[in-house]
Amino acid sequence: MTRRSYKTELGCVACEELGEFGAGKPHWLVENPQLLCAIDTHSLVVANRFTILLLSWSSDSPAPPPLMIRPDLSPIHAESISALEWLAFRDHRVVVAATSSGNILFYSLRGDLIHRQMIYPGRVLKLRVRGTKKDLIQDTTSSEEFCVIMAGVIARFDGSDIQNMLNKWFEKSHSRFWDQNPKSQDSEDFGNTDVKIPYQLWNIGKYGTCTDAAITGIMPPPLMEQQSSHRYYCAVAVGEDAVISAYRFSENKSRSLVGALWSKVVPATFSTISSFSKLIWRSEQSPPKNSPKKTDQKPQPFARASPLTCLTDHPRKGEKLTLSPSGTLAAITDSLGRILLLDTQALVVVRLWKGYRDASCLFMEMLIWQMRTGARLRTISCAKGSKMLQPSYRFGASMSSPYVPLEVFLLNGDSGQIYVLNRTLDS
Repeated sequence: MTRRSYKTELGCVACEELGEFGAGKPHWLVENPQLLCAIDTHSLVVANRFTILLLSWSSDSPAPPPLMIRPDLSPIHAESISALEWLAFRDHRVVVAATSSGNILFYSLRGDLIHRQMIYPGRVLKLRVRGTKKDLIQDTTSSEEFCVIMAGVIARFDGSDIQNMLNKWFEKSHSRFWDQNPKSQDSEDFGNTDVKIPYQLWNIGKYGTCTDAAITGIMPPPLMEQQSSHRYYCAVAVGEDAVISAYRFSENKSRSLVGALWSKVVPATFSTISSFSKLIWRSEQSPPKNSPKKTDQKPQPFARASPLTCLTDHPRKGEKLTLSPSGTLAAITDSLGRILLLDTQALVVVRLWKGYRDASCLFMEMLIWQMRTGARLRTISCAKGSKMLQPSYRFGASMSSPYVPLEVFLLNGDSGQIYVLNRTLDS
């Protein structure tokens, strides 16, 4: 009787370029906490503190052979790469790297710097890509977003804004390719740092420093603001002081009537007083007109974040948060080896598993012929030194787009082989 396998091999990414990242040593992929990985349908990107490596295991991938990218990082601030993710659209795929100084960098598959933008001073912990389609039953609107997670800060980009920026860049680079000599072009010159992608910024540090967070979806407005036409978002954070905390985000700094009057009256009053003071105290020598440097840019002010609830259970600490595709469930790991399944709409822990210290959680879709009793479906052994990976959400997927199931991949760091878990588990 042949031994049943629950994973399918897709290919191998072993190459000489991985030696710079520690390949060749046992368990090099999982023992280095500063080593980052992100996977797409046919490509893999690996990064350490200063270098990005783009790989592919399939001939169908649009990515070139192993490509090394060395971002221009600030040695003064000891800047390093701290987060990594793919952004996949219908026509384009790009790699996004975030740094310990709060910068995000967009790279093409050829290694060209597309865009560089400073979000907020501090280390970026994670990059999240998420989208929800319009639900005709629950009357929910579609939403596509790209979020930057920091210790106590969440920044949200709308997917359409990023797509517009990328479309303009690819059109511009295509015209430059035909109009000029490619040899005279520098990849850093393509990077657009003057035009900023609009985003919203929220402070989630009320209950202490967070280690991970996510925007779970759109939520109803408060009772006193039912007529508001603006969106409100629900966010969940995990951290050392509060295992779980939840917030309601508004799109701008003030929504209430008092806040609106305050925002209109105070600036006008201050402007009038400032004008009179300039007339009275104007000095004979005008100050030098120096243009501000790009490195001295002030961070964007925070929008309003209203705390909803929190769970404190010392000495337990929240470690990682994994969101389901719909955003209605979140798997949270803590320092005591437990996995909590959180209902993000009711903000209630609906299930708890024990004995999974240093666990990594991912959601996947599979076909099972069992009742939903909550029992363990299957335990699948994998080689030591393996890491679980999952492709990010694909922007622009409409109701007519072909169905792409949510899958989980396994990367064996010692052999370089990549597997996908089968979606059918026989009893």
